[in-house]
Amino acid sequence: MRERITTQGMERVNLELALRMTEAAMRQAIREGASISVAVVDEGGNLVSFQRMDGAEISGPVLAPGKAYTSVALRRDSADVARHMARGGELAGLPGERFVGVGGGIPLWADYGEGERVVGGVGVSGGTVAQDVACAEAAAMVWRTR
Repeated sequence: MRERITTQGMERVNLELALRMTEAAMRQAIREGASISVAVVDEGGNLVSFQRMDGAEISGPVLAPGKAYTSVALRRDSADVARHMARGGELAGLPGERFVGVGGGIPLWADYGEGERVVGGVGVSGGTVAQDVACAEAAAMVWRTR
């Protein structure tokens, strides 16, 4: 008899949740005094939601999704990637087209424990690195408390 594979209980980033996450990041940006772009991607690094606040930097539409993609692809915060991408680091020479080694990208984890895996990511760009990280954390908190 074939083993039945079910998706019940599998956690995924969907549009409704991604929109709530981008809203949380933008509310935090207002508190921080920043104008940001925020992106939420799924487990394949595909864009699910993107929003850009009025007055946000022109680089945001590239950097925010790049930070989110980086956090999914490398399964770590984009801030942790920066030092590893530097000359002599374990990720030196990593193609820079989609990988962004600057704080503001956070992976979204599901099934903590034995089946732990990354199911998406959030990326924020437009403020200082500290502001971007705070806004990304606000979005990630929506995921963690869904």
